[in-house]
Formats: sequence, structure tokens, C-alpha cells
Amino acid sequence: MHLFIFQLFGSSITAQAQTDTSIHLTDALRLGKENYHLLKSKKLEIDAANKYVDVIKYSRLPTIDASYQAGFGTANNLTGIFYPNGILPISGPPSINNNFNPATGSAASILLNWQAVTFGQRDAQINVSIAETNTKKTEWQQALFLHKINIISIYLDVVLAAEKIKILQQNIDRVNVNLKQSRVLAITGIKPGVDTTLFLSEFSKATIELMNAQRQLQVTQLQMAQLMVTDALPVPADTFLVNKLPTFTIAASVSLDTVPVIQLGKSQLLLSQSKELLLKKSFLPKLNVWGTGFARGSGFQPDGSIKTWDGLGLNRFNYSGGVQLIFPIMKYGEVKKQLMQQNLLSKATQEKIEESKSILTMQQRIANTTFNNTIAVANETQKQLKSARYAFTAMQTRYNTGLVNFADLIQAQYNLLKAELDGKTAYWDAWKALLLQTAVLGDENIFLKATR
Repeated sequence: MHLFIFQLFGSSITAQAQTDTSIHLTDALRLGKENYHLLKSKKLEIDAANKYVDVIKYSRLPTIDASYQAGFGTANNLTGIFYPNGILPISGPPSINNNFNPATGSAASILLNWQAVTFGQRDAQINVSIAETNTKKTEWQQALFLHKINIISIYLDVVLAAEKIKILQQNIDRVNVNLKQSRVLAITGIKPGVDTTLFLSEFSKATIELMNAQRQLQVTQLQMAQLMVTDALPVPADTFLVNKLPTFTIAASVSLDTVPVIQLGKSQLLLSQSKELLLKKSFLPKLNVWGTGFARGSGFQPDGSIKTWDGLGLNRFNYSGGVQLIFPIMKYGEVKKQLMQQNLLSKATQEKIEESKSILTMQQRIANTTFNNTIAVANETQKQLKSARYAFTAMQTRYNTGLVNFADLIQAQYNLLKAELDGKTAYWDAWKALLLQTAVLGDENIFLKATR
């Protein structure tokens, strides 16, 4: 059973000219909930399940059927019992001999049939349909939660991709400054002209890295737009997510009963148990109440003569009513075996719930460790960034005065670029770790509260 689905990567998407739209995380979640087709589909399944409950409840009412028929045929007949499957019965006393002269006949009736007492079977069937509806609801809730987790995850990816572009643009600006300075130093004879060529190469490398980052950003934006079901490329407005660390207090013990996957398992268990109860009720008797008013018409006269077309009119009228108690004598053995099967399915569902709890407990421990580690790493990257900035500034000054060569300066520049990217990635890792906590505990508000 897959507990969490994180859409971190997607298939290749052809980039198209689209309008960028600034959007906050809460708005992205709202749009995803309102527009995502899979969620709409599951919502309609819930509505359909509710309608089915109404159908089962409606079966409490009696059925009333009205019918009329007309026929044309002979009336030869013999008394006696026969199994009527595939045979149309002919009413009336035995005929003296076979007479193949046909006449018309007709019949009309109103039949009321009411299953008045089912000894709990109908209520058990209603409970099964209600349990099926609740299962559909929990499936929708789990799908909604996973969809929100996916949107938050891809939102963080877009924020990081956009920040990387800013950093790479700053790196191009630094290379450009050094390129111009190398030309001045080459003219004055402080540095060799080959440094200018080397800086041109670095400028080209930096430009390629920026172009690749821009492509990755657009791909990620397209993935996010698909989750939101929008044509516009979303531009995250909450850029602070890679500029500050989240705060989260880990509780000593957290109940997992409210996690959507556990709620789904419980609803499935309740459905299975409801089916068990229905099976127990299925071999109990049923009391039917029936009543009818009916009439017959026939072209065959009591004296044996035939008036061919008189049978289209009704000339005999009757009514009757009664009760019928049906007890399925041979049903017990079959139901007993079905009940054993359904009981095993209920036990299997219970074991799946316990397995899910076990997995969630393990994932919670991993999430706690991951979160603490990412916070420590993020704090350390800030020290790395501070040192890299100081080293680059110092190395740039020394290069401009001719004290160091190109290799020393470009290495310092690489270190600064890496420190800047590592810093943003570390903050992104911390928020991703918090998102993992959110997914394990089954509450997206844990993440959203940390963004306020």
C-alpha cells in the first residue's frame, strides 16, 4: 500500500508560451482541490453512493405492477402438474379432443407485493450501503490529502528552481565583472591576455547553466500547473520558504488514528463487518404481503363454441390477497461458508491497518531524524556561505592587484556559487523534511502553520 506519493519528477513536457501567474501556497492548494479531475471524480462517486443508499431505503415500499396482455391461440388442455420452465401454461378444464381453431384471449392485473418483514436483512443492507458511502468519503479524503502534499512538494521545487536562477544570474554578473577587469589588467600588463579568454569560457559555462536551470524551472512549473489544472505557469509568491527555516516541535507521542490512510482502513473494516452482518441475516425468513385484482377475457365460450375476437375484452374479474413466509432451508450451508470468507477478509483488513500503523511509526522516526539533521545542516551552510563570500571578495581584490592567478580566483568563485546553492538547497531540504512530517501525521496544517 502506497502511503505517500510525491511528484518530484515528471515526463518530458514541451514548453509552450504561457502567462506566468504569481500565486501563494494556500491559493494553489485551493485551486488544486477545486479543479483536479480525479478529486471531482471521487466526489461524484460519493454522490452516487449516497443515491444508492436512497435506493436501498426506497425498497421498503411495496411494488405495484399493472399489466395487460392479449394473445391468439388454441385452447387444448390437460390437467396435471408440470415444471413450467420454458412452457406457457394454458388454463381451463381438459378438452375433449384437439381443436386447432384459434381465438383471442386477454388478461389484465394489478399486483401489490410488499416484503413486509425481513428480520433485519433490509436494515443490514442499508448499513452496508452507508458503509460503502463512508468508504468512498475516506477515499476522497485520502486522495485530497495526497494531492495537497503533492502540490506543496512541487511548490517547494518551483521556489528552489527560481532561487537557483537568481543565484546563477548573480554568478554570471560576477563572471562578467571579472571578464571586464581581466581586459583592463591585460591592457596594463598586470595579467596575461589568456585570462580574458578563460573568463569568456567561464561566462559561456555560466550562461549554459542558467539556461538549463530556466528549462528545469519551466518543466517544474508545468507539473505544478497540471496539479492545479490551469494553463498559466504558476510563480510562487512565498519565496521566503528558501530564506528561513521552519519551526516544528516534535510531540513525544502522536496518535495515528486520524491519518487518512488509517481512516480509510477503518472504513474498509467497517464495510467488511457490515457485509458479515448482512450475510448472517440472509438465511432468515422473509414475510411477503401480496394483493391483486385481475381479469381474464377469452374467445372460447363455456359451451365449446368459439367467438374469435371476443377474447380481447375482459369478461371474468377476480381479486385475491395473502401473505407468504419464505424460509431458505438450504441457504444456511452456503451462507456459513460465505460468512467464514467474509470474516477472513475482515481480519485481513485489520492486519492491513496494523501494518499501516507500523509503517507510519517507522516513517515518523525517520522524519524526526531527517528534520533535526536538515536544520543542523542548514545552520552550517550559513557559516559556509559567509566564509565563501569573504574568501571570494579577498581573492578578487588580490587578483585585481596581481597577487593571485586566474585559477585561484575562479576556484573561489566556484566555492561561493556552491555555497549559495547549498544554502538554498539546505533550507529547501528542511521544508521538505517538515513536509514528510506532515505526510506521516496526516495533517497539512502542520506545514501551513509553519509558513505563517
